[in-house]
Amino acid sequence: MSVITSKSEDFLKKYLDNASPTGFEAAGQQIWLEYLKPYIHDWYVDNYGTAYGVINPDKPFKVVIEGHADEISWFVHYISDNGFINVVRNGGSDHLIAPSKRVNIHTAKGIVKGVFGWPAIHTRVGEDANLTPKIENIFIDIGAENKEEVLAKGIHVGCVVTYEDEMVTLHDRYYVGRALDNRMGGFCIAEVARLLHENRIELPYALYIVNSVQEEVGLHGAEMIAHQIKPNVAIITDVTHDTGTPLVSAQRNGDVKCGKGPSVTYAPAVHNKLLQLIIETAEANQIPIQREAASRRTGTDTDAFAYSNGGVPSALISLPLRYMHTTVEMAHKDDVNYVIRLIYETLCRIENEHNFKYF
Repeated sequence: MSVITSKSEDFLKKYLDNASPTGFEAAGQQIWLEYLKPYIHDWYVDNYGTAYGVINPDKPFKVVIEGHADEISWFVHYISDNGFINVVRNGGSDHLIAPSKRVNIHTAKGIVKGVFGWPAIHTRVGEDANLTPKIENIFIDIGAENKEEVLAKGIHVGCVVTYEDEMVTLHDRYYVGRALDNRMGGFCIAEVARLLHENRIELPYALYIVNSVQEEVGLHGAEMIAHQIKPNVAIITDVTHDTGTPLVSAQRNGDVKCGKGPSVTYAPAVHNKLLQLIIETAEANQIPIQREAASRRTGTDTDAFAYSNGGVPSALISLPLRYMHTTVEMAHKDDVNYVIRLIYETLCRIENEHNFKYF
């Protein structure tokens, strides 16, 4: 049974279609907070843009549920005399997918449209037959004749560039678009807050619903907010790789597939008692889960929360995702519902001053 409503999906589309690149998350955070406000008692935004709502702010025991708000993008790096633009990454942007993509260049004057150009197949002969996209050779064309026309549009070194696209649904089964990593996590925790409100759940602790910034460049938003909130427990949601598609090794990357439920991770940063509570909750509520192992870091905000404030019991619930860091990221609707339900049901099982001591 779906817990997602038509109003929820309207919010999701608006949230995903909006650009929220690393370091420039403000517009997306405003959309997220406006949706969240009816379901919380208070809200805050820190100095770098991490937004969070609070339920029961006066209670001393603090539980965090968290996703990250930022998406990968590009920075304008160089403008040639003949009006072409070179870029550098802002986060883990994939240069291989760039050619032929339409882009939005964000300036003080507004959005400037452009495309990542690429030589036609007819011209790639001889020594150019094996030409491949590299960070050094991809370029943006806005139709300008020269550098002066580019500058006149308000474009300068440091302007952020995002892909132009919109969320769609495939086979009434998959959400598809850019930035599901990880605004889908922000969507899930907002839906948890909605369910708690609509079902009139009285939590015995303070719940912080946190949408962090700057995960894509080093978990920095989570680092900052963990020290500000000082939580007792943190449940993080992010995405993980669907390894059931062609060209991906399940043996190397883990056996996870879309449509089979969220994945829980075993890792040094993941607290065993909290993980066990999540697994028991899934079993009690017939929520399917998958399992992964991370040999060192999880690579998610789990690490930032776990190793803050002398150690915070933390766990990771991941949404299987196809084609991560592309413009066609795909998430199964069932998995999104399961992530929401699993976080919600786990919160209902956590007691005030819950025992998460190591032994």
